Amino acid sequence: MAFEFERKQRIAILGGGPGGYEAALSAAQLGAEVTLIERAGIGGSAVLTDVVPSKTLIATAEFTSTLERSAELGVSYFVTGEDNKPHKPEVAVNMATVNKRLLSLARDTSEDMQKALKKAGVNFIPGHGRLDGTHAVIASTGPDGTDFDRIEADTIIVSVGARPRVLESAQPDGERILTWTQLYNLKALPEHMIVVGSGVTGAEFASAYSSLGSKVTLVSSRDTVLPGEDADAAAVLEEVFIRRGMTVMSKARMEKVERTDNGVRVTLASGETVEGSHCLIAVGSVPNTENLGLEAAGVEMDAGGRIVVNRVARSSVPNIYGVGDCSAALPLASVAMMQGRTAAFHALGDAVTPFDERNVAANIFTQPEVASVGWSQAEIESGMIRGTVYKLPLTANPRAKMQGIRDGFVKLITTTTSRTVIGGVVVAPRASELIFSIALAVEHRLTVDDVAKSFAIYPSISGSIVDAARALHQVERK
Repeated sequence: MAFEFERKQRIAILGGGPGGYEAALSAAQLGAEVTLIERAGIGGSAVLTDVVPSKTLIATAEFTSTLERSAELGVSYFVTGEDNKPHKPEVAVNMATVNKRLLSLARDTSEDMQKALKKAGVNFIPGHGRLDGTHAVIASTGPDGTDFDRIEADTIIVSVGARPRVLESAQPDGERILTWTQLYNLKALPEHMIVVGSGVTGAEFASAYSSLGSKVTLVSSRDTVLPGEDADAAAVLEEVFIRRGMTVMSKARMEKVERTDNGVRVTLASGETVEGSHCLIAVGSVPNTENLGLEAAGVEMDAGGRIVVNRVARSSVPNIYGVGDCSAALPLASVAMMQGRTAAFHALGDAVTPFDERNVAANIFTQPEVASVGWSQAEIESGMIRGTVYKLPLTANPRAKMQGIRDGFVKLITTTTSRTVIGGVVVAPRASELIFSIALAVEHRLTVDDVAKSFAIYPSISGSIVDAARALHQVERK
């Protein structure tokens, strides 16, 4: 008697960044036959050249800042000199050691991820992948692209990420003119780093290098730093930057960047020039979607070359999904991971909750950090939705006073009638941790009274979130 067995669903994934990695693990968990193709290494650029190394660099910068302000808390460091008298030491940054450490951490993270995929039974192919129609992919494993395998698939998940945008007038050379992926080759701390671009990436690296000890000039074509973020948060951050010695040039559009004998020269549209030792170009990113066979497969793309997807990461072709920075979604690792899981579950018939970008918490790793979630104050003021905004400065927080924190605030945004929490902003050290409680409130439609009834540790920075919620409590009066 012959027995017929149901064939496993075959899923092919192009790109092993956070989105592709999570998709592979999720699909394997549900019993699919999973093949993942990645050319750079598991974790992709997020792990190897972007999120992991950049946040490690920022963590080092935070440590140097803590040392520098320890004196105001009553802690001083001294070394004994040749005259047997105490001398205050200077904070010195060994850039070669810093970069060696962060790249080592990136490699370790990538190796851990690869081990997890192997344990889950995922077939990993190191190489370049592209579509061959709608139900197969080509994996090129040879250096010249001649060695390849054709893998048939029921579902294809594209997670190829993005790369730094390069301008004709500011060509990176990997030595003096740099993208954010090239910073980790530096052997010495830049004497004067000129950062072109005041968005999230530009602000983060400007903050980090300033704290590490570089002179920093931030060139912004907009009115302010972080033009797309909460206006109060941007104002606080710009004030902190300037107070710490950074030069912030607003409404200054870069015309070109060129090498000089000893460094770089940035020419602005006004004709003004700025000279420094190095220049970081942080003017956005470009999706890695070209030459993948997406157009031939009928996948809809937006004007920027990103895959148009719905709330379960599905493209215009039913069995092809797009996740992460190559899709038209928020360019965050956490979003890519959620999309990857959602795509795998949806493709395999598991229950999924459609992705809602409004509930995504985002963080900018400057000093202080800027975290946000949900509806913004600008959207309330424009009339997109009725709401109430309440801001509580951290100067009123006892824990902040103990730690010498003078900059920052907690902001809650609620509906006007029911006082349901629909958004929030935190500007503070470790705002990335503090925003989680507000994100939970937004996700689960909690009211300010729900938040106010929760116990916050006293003293704690998170206590300001509860205090803000209590301040929004309303009593019905006859």
